[in-house]
Amino acid sequence: MNSKLVKTLRVFSRTVETGNMSSAATELAMTTSAVSQHIKHLEQEVGLSLFNRSPRELTLTEAGHVYYQSCLKMLTLAEHASSQLQNLQRNPSGELKLVAPVGFGSGLLSEPLKQLIHQFDDLSIQLVLTDEPVDMIKSGADLAIAIGPLTDSNLVARKLATWPLKLCAHKDHPLSKIQHATWNDLECHARVSHISADSNAFNALTLDSKPLPKAKIIVNNMQGLTKLVCDGVGYGVLPEPEVRSLLKSKELIEIAPEWSLPDYTVYAVTPARDSLAAKTKTAIETLKQCFNLVTNDKELI
Repeated sequence: MNSKLVKTLRVFSRTVETGNMSSAATELAMTTSAVSQHIKHLEQEVGLSLFNRSPRELTLTEAGHVYYQSCLKMLTLAEHASSQLQNLQRNPSGELKLVAPVGFGSGLLSEPLKQLIHQFDDLSIQLVLTDEPVDMIKSGADLAIAIGPLTDSNLVARKLATWPLKLCAHKDHPLSKIQHATWNDLECHARVSHISADSNAFNALTLDSKPLPKAKIIVNNMQGLTKLVCDGVGYGVLPEPEVRSLLKSKELIEIAPEWSLPDYTVYAVTPARDSLAAKTKTAIETLKQCFNLVTNDKELI
């Protein structure tokens, strides 16, 4: 509700309850003239006189009685709304709508989500996993996890972590049997690629930088890509945190390690607002802390 209107309604209600403008002015730490101006403005808005005026007292007109009852209801609603808004600013509560890439659903989000729901009883989370572009404004999302820089000026990105990419093949794939796979070896086998996560490889010894061999299969889902690589369909570039356990168990093997791939940065993305609700700020901080553990090679998945 408009703050100026709320103030005017409070002036009107105290004037009714004290019986005169000077007493209302004293209670509200205002001048009698200022109180009079508020009442006059309100009567102009309503188009009716709200008070019968005499030198000694003010009494409500019929319109004043009707408006006073409505005034009390509006002030109650305004106070309730103000209390709820203040709670949203101070305490993580309500529903947090979080959008994240599908691959994060394999375990990277388990610890931060567990912490949030265990620490804050009034908080619930709607998790949307998708690798497709999401219109945050239209979808009503509070927070999204995104990879790489943003182009939408209506959004704000906050860095959460920077993680490596690994060129991987299944342990039974022919490339995994080659101790030092060359570029020619890579070109002889099928590569599986994510539709929006392709990049050049860099050789620190020769200082060469070139794109990976053309992909035979392009996937729009990182979990699907990981599954295809694990099934031996081809080799592919995979986010290290998402396949860390598979690399440790030797289910997946890093191939051609002399060719490095650029790291990728994970961002917390929010609509461009002047201030964030407590639930969103707390979620960003929790994600950052948990992802920092992943960066430092402590298992969350």
